[in-house]
Amino acid sequence: MNRRHFLQASTASGAALTASALAVNTRASATPPSARRSRTEAEKLARIAINTWPLRQMFPRRGPNQQPTPMQQKYGAITMLDLPQYTRDQFPGIFHMDLWSSLFGDVTDASMFESFSMEWEGQQRQVTEFNPAAPSSRRWLDQLANKSAALGMRVHHFSNNAPRNIADPDDRLRGEGIAVAKKWLDAAATLGAKTMRVNSGGPRIVPGAIAQPGSYPKNNQIEIYLKHAIDSFKEMADYGGKVGVKVTLENHWGLTADPTNIRIIIEEVNSPWCEASPDFCNWEHEYMLFHGLSAVADLAHTTVHAKYWDRWTKNDVQRSTRIMEEAGFQGIYALEYEDGPWDGVEGARYLLKEVLAAL
Repeated sequence: MNRRHFLQASTASGAALTASALAVNTRASATPPSARRSRTEAEKLARIAINTWPLRQMFPRRGPNQQPTPMQQKYGAITMLDLPQYTRDQFPGIFHMDLWSSLFGDVTDASMFESFSMEWEGQQRQVTEFNPAAPSSRRWLDQLANKSAALGMRVHHFSNNAPRNIADPDDRLRGEGIAVAKKWLDAAATLGAKTMRVNSGGPRIVPGAIAQPGSYPKNNQIEIYLKHAIDSFKEMADYGGKVGVKVTLENHWGLTADPTNIRIIIEEVNSPWCEASPDFCNWEHEYMLFHGLSAVADLAHTTVHAKYWDRWTKNDVQRSTRIMEEAGFQGIYALEYEDGPWDGVEGARYLLKEVLAAL
């Protein structure tokens, strides 16, 4: 299958997914898991994506004199262009891929990257990131699309950290972040991806309510950030609709650490091109592991991050998967191992076993 036919097939598949996302009323009456027929192994594997975050230490890094990482010494090094074949070989039956933005590009080709200064926790830091609009980057994206198509692999989701300041009160900064998101949405469309995460922006720790003397607590400041996030996601969802890629909100700190804020933004945007892509573990306290996930499960139609993280003592992957299934989720579970007793490859295999057991 050549790239053109691959993307045509992806577009047709995306249209079917959009129709499914629009039919929200059918989600409420979804068949209970106990009443469904048992899925075959192939059907279950079709609901899984390999995720590059746990494999990131296998990828080359920019800069001179890089020493091999423990994972490179154990498994060898790969690049994103190797990922389709690697996934076929190491995770047979899985043909979906979830790509982390920081691993894009050929680290030996400086023309694919741009450097800039940004503020992080009150400090200025220099950042170098892949520029998906650069001519060399577009050629690289075409290479990845062709390799994926030739191997029957599909890029499903971008886990994207590049767009910033999406909820910032400074319109200039917010506009710059939206412009970056649009470049990445174009790249996602080139690869046939169905969804792309954009971080909500705003403070890493959201402001709390303030009680004035003689009055009740009120949080005026968070309303400002929410308004700007809503405006930004409306613009990005409109653009995503034009290129055929949904923009998603993950519980990825800041505003989205609170599931209510995820619901507020998505319901206010009110677009089939904006939805949730929940993460099993990215919460600020343990009670959120299952209650927080339940609160946004019905807002997810396409992508979920199935995660294990030893930050929590009750990290029950099967229970989290069942929460999504009981909410009517019919999309893809990306295996995003964070940290624990295994390395990234072992952690991904553990997650695969747990998710398959729950499907």
